[in-house]
Amino acid sequence: MGSELPMSAPARSRGGAAPGPETDILSIAQLYARVDRALVAEFAPPQLLWVRGEIQTISDRTGHCYIDLVDPDADGDRRESVLRVRCWRKTWGPLRAQLAKSGLELVPGTVVHLSGRIDFYRARAEIGFVMAGIDVTALLGKMAAERAALLQALREEGLLEANRALAVPPVIRRIGLVASPDTEGYRDFVKQLGACPLSFEVAVARASVQGAEAPRSLARAIRVSARAGPDLVVVVRGGGSKADLVAFDTGAVARAIARSPVPVWTGIGHTGDESVADIVANRAFVTPTECGHELAVRLEGWWQRAVAEPSAAIRRHAHRALEAADRHLGSCQGRLSGSARQQVRWHRTRLEHRIESLVRAGPGSLDRQSASVTGRAGRLVPAARRAVADAEGRLAGMRRLLGAFDVDRQLERGYTLTMDADGRVLRSAAALSDGDVLVTRFADATARSVVTGGGDR
Repeated sequence: MGSELPMSAPARSRGGAAPGPETDILSIAQLYARVDRALVAEFAPPQLLWVRGEIQTISDRTGHCYIDLVDPDADGDRRESVLRVRCWRKTWGPLRAQLAKSGLELVPGTVVHLSGRIDFYRARAEIGFVMAGIDVTALLGKMAAERAALLQALREEGLLEANRALAVPPVIRRIGLVASPDTEGYRDFVKQLGACPLSFEVAVARASVQGAEAPRSLARAIRVSARAGPDLVVVVRGGGSKADLVAFDTGAVARAIARSPVPVWTGIGHTGDESVADIVANRAFVTPTECGHELAVRLEGWWQRAVAEPSAAIRRHAHRALEAADRHLGSCQGRLSGSARQQVRWHRTRLEHRIESLVRAGPGSLDRQSASVTGRAGRLVPAARRAVADAEGRLAGMRRLLGAFDVDRQLERGYTLTMDADGRVLRSAAALSDGDVLVTRFADATARSVVTGGGDR
């Protein structure tokens, strides 16, 4: 504050004129006492003041709540009018429980009506406000109005029924799960899928399900899951207070669900009214357990209808067909056996008749064959003799013909046969040379000669 000046020489003010001798100069304590009296006079206790403001910042430290309020209707820089609000632990605890029970959460940007008393904090020369209560009804009305406005906007945009209009595949195996892993809601949902005898393919998109970042995190996870092309996107969250579930009443989450190209199911553990996310979803369930159970029952039911029951029917029909075939085969075997025995008997009887016929006809047939053989033998002897005589005549003629061409006979008739030294018959003199030896055969002897003057003619 600076050094004190003697009363006899008062310091001049920066405005120019110095205080007169009769002017009271207040100490800081006196000044603050007068401020206290003025505040008490203006805002007399025990009357509570009501203040309307927009939460600029809020913190909850050591059980106490600290809020900076600004005027929501002020023009220009609203930081010029900031009211410091404090709410002590013994008051804030019940108020926070009441807000949570009503599904409310105080966050920056929320306009609130607070009741309390003016407080002058001398250590900082600061006028503050000690909160004693909050108008929950006004907040609920504001929340309801915002919810109604969001639903109306979704209806006008054609998004309120968009996801519900998508066809759910008859077989759901590939699931895009939007959840916060390691939470009860996540474990309850996965446990129901694991109890199904058929397997699921689950791709988890991690998301924050409460807090200031929850709406953006949930919307992003829904979009990522849908782009992966699953059969179904499922959004689950375990139980909690209404304040814990406010993210599912936001436009970001609602529009992400409504614009999803695949159906979206919700399993949000609420026990009161359904959220906006439930309204725009293809189908909504009260809890993650119920949602997972429905998927397991649906897949198992499809298996029963499409596979197990037709297989059982085929097995029954096949069994009946085999039984009928066995009966038909037995009947055929019986008929075939009877027919075979009948054929054997018929052929045996026929064979016996033929044997008897042969036995009876045997002697007469032998007599007739014997007579035929005898007759043929009588005709065969003269024919053989005639054939032999004819052959002998032809043979004699051939002998005479061969005798006419016999070499010895030709030699006896005066012909000679000339050969070379090797015994080859010579038919021309052109091939002879001087000195060749010739052998000439006569009927009674053989003469040898030598060629001289070969080639002369």
